[in-house]
Amino acid sequence: MFLYLCFIFQRTCSEEMEEENATLLTEFVLTGFFHQSDCKIPLFLAFLVIYLITIMGNLGLIVLIWKDPHLHIPMYLFLGSLAFVDALLSSTVTPKMLINFLAKSKMISLSECMIQLCSLVTTVTTECFLLATMAYDRYVAICKPLLYPVIMTNGLCIQLLVLSFIGGLLHALIHEAFLFRLTFCNSNIIKHFYCDIIPLLKISCTDSSINFLMVFIFAGSVQVFTIGTILISYTIILFTILEKKSIKGIRKAVSTCGAHLLPVSLYYGPLAFKYLGSLSPQADDQDMMESLFYTVIVPLLNPMIYSLRNKQVIASFTKMFKSNV
Repeated sequence: MFLYLCFIFQRTCSEEMEEENATLLTEFVLTGFFHQSDCKIPLFLAFLVIYLITIMGNLGLIVLIWKDPHLHIPMYLFLGSLAFVDALLSSTVTPKMLINFLAKSKMISLSECMIQLCSLVTTVTTECFLLATMAYDRYVAICKPLLYPVIMTNGLCIQLLVLSFIGGLLHALIHEAFLFRLTFCNSNIIKHFYCDIIPLLKISCTDSSINFLMVFIFAGSVQVFTIGTILISYTIILFTILEKKSIKGIRKAVSTCGAHLLPVSLYYGPLAFKYLGSLSPQADDQDMMESLFYTVIVPLLNPMIYSLRNKQVIASFTKMFKSNV
């Protein structure tokens, strides 16, 4: 073990000495979907419409929850936070992508790349924690309804939200810190439509094995912990539902859980496949499609799924709409 560490240290030092005389790159080119010149305008218009609907839908849901006192309960507090994260996630990726559809230069500076990456990892990780928190909230509401007001207090809800955002930020800062040890001197072409960790590691001229290990450890741990929490919560919920004899209660519980499980599946599916298959150099196009799904499509669908399947949200929206007409 000691000899292996000495070998890694010596290799890193030799690479750093060789890179001192190399020209270091401070700007990158985002290729993404922009090589298809015939489709640029249709793609620009399509993603512009998607982005506007996403922002209006998520911000509208936040305003609705904020204005209606009946929605000032933990479930909708978490839902409003999820809508905020979705709006931020979409705004991290889509505006730059829209600009690159029309701009001649697809360049992005190293500092802009790091800022975009930090915001992306923060929002993606925070959303994972929020989905796990919402699953736990549904577990308490369905399995322990009498203790729900005692367990899910406003103080606990705020603590869970703060921990989710702090966890997302810390996860992003860890990867940012390890990225600063890398240098880029061979290629500045990022085969993606935004700055992501894996595409950056692939074009680094520094040994990035430590960075790949950090992605595997931390991103993997976040996904395993949050997915595990969600699966355990909904498994217990399922058994609790099956024990109930009330058909009405079963339908209500299944409807509520279904509204949560659908966006969870849509979010975690592409995210898991992305990090499992992105280590292969042939996976660039597939990686972009999976990234597009959970950074652009899921933030668009979430407010629709949660709103259209929630009678209380629909009732609140109808009430607010009639009062403003």
